Amino acid sequence: MGSSTENRSRMGSIKPMGIQLIECVRGGPLSFRSSQALVLVLTFLSYASYHATRKTTSIVKSVLDPKTTNLGLLHWPSHMYLQELKGAANNTALESGWAPFNGEDGTQLLGEIDLAFLGVYAIGMFFAGHLGDRVDLRILLTIGMVGTGLFTAAFGAGYWLNIHSFYYFLGVQMIAGLFQSSGWPSVVAVVGNWFGKSKRGLIMGIWNAHTSVGNISGSLIAAAMLKFGWSWSFAVPGAMIALVGLAVFLFLPVDPEVIGVEEDRHVKDYEKNGTDVPLLEGHSSGRDEAVGFIQAWRIPGVAPFALCLFFCKLVAYTFLYWLPFYLSHTEIGGEYLSDSAAGILSTLFDVGGVVGGILAGHISDRLDARALTAATFTFSAIPALFFYRIYGS
Repeated sequence: MGSSTENRSRMGSIKPMGIQLIECVRGGPLSFRSSQALVLVLTFLSYASYHATRKTTSIVKSVLDPKTTNLGLLHWPSHMYLQELKGAANNTALESGWAPFNGEDGTQLLGEIDLAFLGVYAIGMFFAGHLGDRVDLRILLTIGMVGTGLFTAAFGAGYWLNIHSFYYFLGVQMIAGLFQSSGWPSVVAVVGNWFGKSKRGLIMGIWNAHTSVGNISGSLIAAAMLKFGWSWSFAVPGAMIALVGLAVFLFLPVDPEVIGVEEDRHVKDYEKNGTDVPLLEGHSSGRDEAVGFIQAWRIPGVAPFALCLFFCKLVAYTFLYWLPFYLSHTEIGGEYLSDSAAGILSTLFDVGGVVGGILAGHISDRLDARALTAATFTFSAIPALFFYRIYGS
């Protein structure tokens, strides 16, 4: 299998310091189930924090690039939290924005920053997947999270340092996108090491809510920080992901071997729960082998589900990056939402994501039809988009 596999196995056998401390206090090793629960919690918090930092840009856009001074809340009952934010949010939005984003081409510049971030993110994810097959996933994830925190905060530091160079913000976002690309391949690989092709759709549906939970928390934090200055909308989520990254470094076991679980017991536990055969048949140790790009596309189901996810992300990222901006710049019911209120209202999209993910997992468990469930939910989004387009205002 080569030296890279041997290095991976050797690095994977090192217990995180936090696990060693827990076992020392308990006087014994963690059980397999306890370790699985720990992995689910840490990977959930990890990727939720990734999305929390990713969401902040969309909340701050309308502050950087204000297009109207007629701001206020709609005349319908709102949560007390919205009312408390009304005054501070309006004061923030009434400012002249932040150069270079407050000019005529400000919206275009913000879009170019998003494009650069996602472009580097997409390219970086390809290499992160290859790198994750060859290095300790715990170290890779920690570096990605701490780096993401630093460069997320660096974007906000432009306010404190009075920086108005477009290329500064562009460069910071590109480097942040590179660090962010380590997240998804790493958490999926770690969960795969512990759960394989487990048929617990409900559990995975709840776990996969990390994306929406991260978006919601990022939106609420960024919106709440606007009254102190838009820089804090980046600094606070940046600090949070760095702290979660430290917890990952101290406590995340990347595979069962770390806690001393034998491989045959690991496989038997899966077989008792009705788990399918390994993804790459004929390779009992396939988990340690790096899969090539062409070989990955040949795995049954990869291509159609990749295309399905492509079009889902096409819609989801449009909402993720531009829904708060759209809400604060679109006349709704004759008035405009404040920046903070628009950010908070945009979280309803992700509330639906949490409910939908859990519901899809439950349905797929009951019907044992993953592809049918995914297709049904995807097609159901089409009329929802049309209804929003027609009645959103």
